[in-house]
Amino acid sequence: MKSYRKELWFEVPTRRAFVHITSLVEECLAESRVREGLVLVNAMHITASVFINDDEPGLHQDYEDWLEQLAPHEPTDRYRHNLNAVREDNGDAHLKRQIMGREVVVAVTTGRLDLGTWERIFYGEFDGRRRKRVLVKIIGE
Repeated sequence: MKSYRKELWFEVPTRRAFVHITSLVEECLAESRVREGLVLVNAMHITASVFINDDEPGLHQDYEDWLEQLAPHEPTDRYRHNLNAVREDNGDAHLKRQIMGREVVVAVTTGRLDLGTWERIFYGEFDGRRRKRVLVKIIGE
């Protein structure tokens, strides 16, 4: 069995963003030379996520609106995390990450990501403006 590991680094200039990363994961898969197996894509930061959905701007805005309704950024003093942590204002980002998820696993079939017709992989940033990483781990034959 082969094993491949790579870290992808992102620095989003805004507090929140959704970054389409399917092509970056496909590049990793090509480098790995795995033809049959699994790909794990994991946000390695507690205020970011990785998820699969449609690459449609209206949906992305719906996510933004929905997440902000569930866990509004302001007022920042509504979150105990912001009051307990030194100089933190990202309590909402932790909750948004929990909702959107930490990771995805995608099957690899004949050397390709086995995604549904409209499925794409995204990096979700909820407390940006600093470097964060995403792990791509591929195992298989």
